[in-house]
Amino acid sequence: MSAISRFLTSRWGPILTGIAVGVLAPILVKLGNPGNMGICVACFGRDIAGALGLHRASVVQYLRPEIIGFVLGSLAAALIFREFKPRTGSAPVARFFLGVFAMIGALVFLGCPWRAYLRLSGGDWNAIFGILGLMAGILLGIVFLRLGFSLGRSHPAPAALGWVMPVLMVVLLALLVAAPLFGRDAGGNPTGPIFFSEKGPGSQHAPLWIALGVGLFIGFLAQRSRFCTVGAVRDLVLLRDSHLLNGVLALIVAAVLTNLALGQFKPGFEGQPVAHTAALWNLGGMALAGLAFTLAGGCPGRQLFLSGEGDGDAAIFSLGMIVGAGFAHNFNLASSPTGPGAYGPAAVLVGLAVCAIIGLTMREEA
Repeated sequence: MSAISRFLTSRWGPILTGIAVGVLAPILVKLGNPGNMGICVACFGRDIAGALGLHRASVVQYLRPEIIGFVLGSLAAALIFREFKPRTGSAPVARFFLGVFAMIGALVFLGCPWRAYLRLSGGDWNAIFGILGLMAGILLGIVFLRLGFSLGRSHPAPAALGWVMPVLMVVLLALLVAAPLFGRDAGGNPTGPIFFSEKGPGSQHAPLWIALGVGLFIGFLAQRSRFCTVGAVRDLVLLRDSHLLNGVLALIVAAVLTNLALGQFKPGFEGQPVAHTAALWNLGGMALAGLAFTLAGGCPGRQLFLSGEGDGDAAIFSLGMIVGAGFAHNFNLASSPTGPGAYGPAAVLVGLAVCAIIGLTMREEA
C-alpha cells in the first residue's frame, strides 16, 4: 500500500487520475450518460437536487451514483491511508454561498470545469469560451488571494462530523436503489420523495453499478493525488508548479482519444448536446464559477473528495451547490440548449459582485 500511496502522491498521481477521468467519462456517455457529460459535478448535483424535489424541472432529476462514488471512494482512500481527519470551522456561511453562486455560474454555462474540458474533448467549441471564463475567474480569485483573502483555518472536529457526508451518500444510494414512493398526487400518479426524469438528460444514465464503480475508483485516485482542475491553474500562477496541471492536460488528451475511438468526437458550435451558443454567458457563467471555486479552495470534484476525508467546510460548499441548483431552476437562472435562462445573466453579475465583496472583505489578520 505504501508504494501505491507514494506513486499516487507523486507527479504521476494527477496524470493517472486525469487519464482515468478522460477515458471513463466518454465510456459512461457510450453506456448512457448524456453527451459530453460522462462526468459533471455541477450537472449531476443539479440532477440530485431535482431528484430530491428541490426543483421541479422534470428533465433533470436523477440521483447520480457517480457523485455518491466520489465521496465514498475518497472516504475509503482516507481511511486506508489514515487521512480521515474530521475538521470544520472555516467560514461555513461564506462557503455555503460560494457554493450557491458557483452552481449558478456553472448552470449558466451548463457544466463544471470537468465538463468544460470534456465538452472541448468531444468537439464542442462553445466550451472554449467557458474555459476562457474559468481562467479569468481563477485569475481574479488569485488577485484576492494575493491581497490577503482567507476564509480562516479549520479546526479538528468530533469524528461524527466527518461521517455526515459519507452517511448522506449512503442514504442517497439506498433511495436510488429502493426508489420509494410515499404518496400520490391529485391525479393519482405516484409522487416522491425521490423523482426520476422520464425524458431529457435526467433520464439518460449509465447502468447504476457501473456508474457507482467509476465514481468510487475516481474518488479513490483523486483523494490520493489531490486532483483539482481549479488548483491546477492556481498553483501554476502562484507557485509555478505544474504538478496538478499535468493531470488536466492528461484528462483532455485521454478524452479526445477515447471520443475518437468511440466515434463521439463531433466538432462544431451548433447542435452540441446540452449546450448553448451564447458565447458571452458561457464565458461569464464560468468566470463566476471559477472565482467562487478559487475562493473556496478547489473545484467541485475536489470539494467532494475533501468532504469524503472528513472536511466539513468542503461538505458545506458541496451542499451549497445542491441548494444553488434548486434556486437556479426555480428562479429561471439556469440555461438550456436554447440559451441562458431569463434571469441567468443578471444572476451572474450579482454573483460576481457578491464573490468580489467576499474576496475583498475576508482577509487573514496579520
